[in-house]
Amino acid sequence: EENERLRRGLLGQKAERLPRNDAQLSLAILGMAMAGVDSSSEAEAAAAAVEKQLVKEHTRCKPVRKPLPAELPRVEIEIVPPEVEREPDAFECIGSETREVLERRPAAVVAVKLVYKKFARKDRERGGETEVLVGETVELPIERGSAGPGFLADTIVRRWQDHQPLNRLEAVYARDGLDLSRSTLCTWHGELGGLARPLHEAMFVDALGSPYLCVDATGVLVLAKERCHNGHFWVLVAPDRHVLFRYSESHDGAAVDKLLPGYHGHLVADAHIVYDHLYKTGKVVEVGCWAHARRYWWKALGSDPERANIALVYIGSLFRIERTIASSPRKKKREVRQEKSKPIVEAFFTWCEAEQGRVLDESPVADAIRYALNQKVALMRFLDDGGLPMHNNISELNLRRQVVGRRNWLFCGSEDGAEINTIFVSLLASCRMHRIEPLGYMRDLLCLLPRWPKHRVLDLAPVNWTQTVAQPEVQQALAANVFRQVVLGQRT
Repeated sequence: EENERLRRGLLGQKAERLPRNDAQLSLAILGMAMAGVDSSSEAEAAAAAVEKQLVKEHTRCKPVRKPLPAELPRVEIEIVPPEVEREPDAFECIGSETREVLERRPAAVVAVKLVYKKFARKDRERGGETEVLVGETVELPIERGSAGPGFLADTIVRRWQDHQPLNRLEAVYARDGLDLSRSTLCTWHGELGGLARPLHEAMFVDALGSPYLCVDATGVLVLAKERCHNGHFWVLVAPDRHVLFRYSESHDGAAVDKLLPGYHGHLVADAHIVYDHLYKTGKVVEVGCWAHARRYWWKALGSDPERANIALVYIGSLFRIERTIASSPRKKKREVRQEKSKPIVEAFFTWCEAEQGRVLDESPVADAIRYALNQKVALMRFLDDGGLPMHNNISELNLRRQVVGRRNWLFCGSEDGAEINTIFVSLLASCRMHRIEPLGYMRDLLCLLPRWPKHRVLDLAPVNWTQTVAQPEVQQALAANVFRQVVLGQRT
């Protein structure tokens, strides 16, 4: 079993999906178990119906070429035959065919020269005191810095959205003719982290008011003198509002308390012991994750395929029901769950209790049954509240951002660097949640942040960004920024 886990981890597929034939067989078995069907003819009919449905779900339509986005700049080129070029007056155009092809212009780093001209009145008195007029100093995200908001936003997006380590960023900017050291980039990002920290904290305070939160964590290496030590990135998702990250040195109850200070509500998380102290007071209600429960059965598939298949289809049926009501209102979700999901959940736990005494102790299938029964109350909680999810996949999907990143940059240079990482990754991940283009958001955010009122800083969060930039005073402030004008081609 250990060898099989190692082989699957190195070479096997990562997606936890049953092979098609196994899914058909298990669904037929599940149908008989739920309906009390014993005859082989009815079992074959159930399998045939399942096969028909699977074929329908997996039928691929012929791909259709999508039109290119309308907001892309366009260059029109007319292609004419050589005969027409030689004798243009001998022919008349009777029609045309159009085709659009993508091309890319190289990006460019621009040096913006700010000339502060001084003026004095022509009719001033000779020998008297002269009044000198100078234009207002152009404000930068980093005071007395040498980089504008557009360039700084580019470095942030490349580093934490595209996961480019600092040595690669050096090479990227060197191709553009700019000798920029990684120490300079670190200094810039440290300054910008301090500028954006109030926004990050305001988003955390707002998230703690959500009725439920999804939480998960992963490890990260942090550079130290002797050797790298282990730190932890935590992700906290307030669905439809924020995706937030926090760094801690340890993975324990104290780190959880720092992540969720004074939180009251439902917490969707795995069954790790670090969360147990929150549930004792009753102010935080545990909601189990069916994706974690399914993972135990997936690991047992190699050693006990018969039981694992049955359990995976029970759980898979719940996920299929959830997909049909994903966009439904809360009341509708609860009604469907009570009608369709609850009988499957009850049958699943009844089956687990019956099989518990028949499996080998310490085997993968025994671990799967033990986890399911220990988490029974938490796993059933989603049935009575249509606002709760049945899994914690949203946290794991967002945490993957940090997992992909650490494969590229390998470790954080310091604990301060890890905290700066979480500030900008939170903003970029929240942009993705609300479908906001990250580079434009970071550029405009750095244009507005230096003068933005502290008590309204949450207005700049991605969740409120569309409403904020629609305000006339914000539009005026962005239009007046000279660096933004250069980036958008309004100044040459």
